Amino acid sequence: MGDYTIQITPKLINQLAQGNEKPKRKVKRTKPKVSPPQNNADQARTHRDAEKPKPMVELPTQQPPFFFPIPQQTAASTELESIKSVLKESEKVLETVERQEKNIVHEVTERAKDLREKEFKIPEPKPMPCSSDHEAWKKCYKENVENPLSCSGLVMRFQECARRFGQQMSSEGK
Repeated sequence: MGDYTIQITPKLINQLAQGNEKPKRKVKRTKPKVSPPQNNADQARTHRDAEKPKPMVELPTQQPPFFFPIPQQTAASTELESIKSVLKESEKVLETVERQEKNIVHEVTERAKDLREKEFKIPEPKPMPCSSDHEAWKKCYKENVENPLSCSGLVMRFQECARRFGQQMSSEGK
């Protein structure tokens, strides 16, 4: 004989589960053959048959539902429980690591701020010693370009101031 295959689709399963058995094609109605009655017994039989309505489509017999065996769940449930416990432990470890990360990030940020403040702190400018004497002799030279010797007193005063400042620095350094 020939090989036959049956394809079970979700649509077929739904149709069988809901019991909707709609014919896909229209059923052709056949005209009853009229034959002349032969005798009274045949007429009575034909009359009884005419009273009983004949079904238009013969309905297929419904098969009992097919139940798949349920596999044992004890092994699967113990494995599932072990996976769930490992998952919970992993979530706890993740929370701990996230808290530690947050603390470390905060600590590193604070240290970076401290280093930035210490390293890049702009020193307060110290006044230049003898700046007034320095400005005075420069101005004198600009005004007396033809007679620079007239600024010799201002230059001497600046020189004396610079010498005193140098002595102060050398005595502080010792």
